[in-house]
Amino acid sequence: MGIIENMHSVKKAIAEAAKKSGKNADDVILVGITKTFPIEIINEAIGCGMKDIGESRVQEAEKKFPLLSNVRKHFVGHLQTNKVKKAVEISDMIQSVDSLKIAMKINEASLVMGKVMPVLIEVLTDEKKHFGVRRGETAYFLKEISGLEGLRIEGLMTVAPQTENPEDTRAIFRRMKSLFDYIRTQNIPNVEMRYLSMGMSGDFAVAIEEGANIVRVGRGIFGERSNREQ
Repeated sequence: MGIIENMHSVKKAIAEAAKKSGKNADDVILVGITKTFPIEIINEAIGCGMKDIGESRVQEAEKKFPLLSNVRKHFVGHLQTNKVKKAVEISDMIQSVDSLKIAMKINEASLVMGKVMPVLIEVLTDEKKHFGVRRGETAYFLKEISGLEGLRIEGLMTVAPQTENPEDTRAIFRRMKSLFDYIRTQNIPNVEMRYLSMGMSGDFAVAIEEGANIVRVGRGIFGERSNREQ
């Protein structure tokens, strides 16, 4: 299938999942993950109604983001300290704040540029991965960074582990929604739980059913990317 058909299929699945969870489909933000895909294909998706795109490598985002208009640009990958300045310069949101060091670097760069950067905190739900704030430490971490004036903390993000059993993934998403709701009750200054970003091509419908209002879909829109990897 082409981009038009894929976009239609993904939007239909989003609408069905939103209906199951009592949400309006328009309240779910679809971020197209454009890693390895060329500008021409990305613009085709934008022409089909894509309003948000995401990149996981600063080097790639640096080449693409300035060439794309009428779209919100998310950085979704692990951010190295030496890439923070460029990520802040070219992104509209950074979804992957995973340490105090990175939060402080983003804050520093934002203040120099006169920006306030919307960010999500990446919560670790896959023990095989090395990046993310542990679930039990998330509220404390938010309190620790809530005074950074160059950040606008708007929610949480996670990358769930790959699993054969969809119910295992559902349980992870459910725990994330519980954490999201708990943090809302804490009334941490300068922390607004607006967005819960979870779910990718293989599990975004389950994520929406369990409370996600941002999903990150690459393969489901743009197709397989294995032959494009560098």
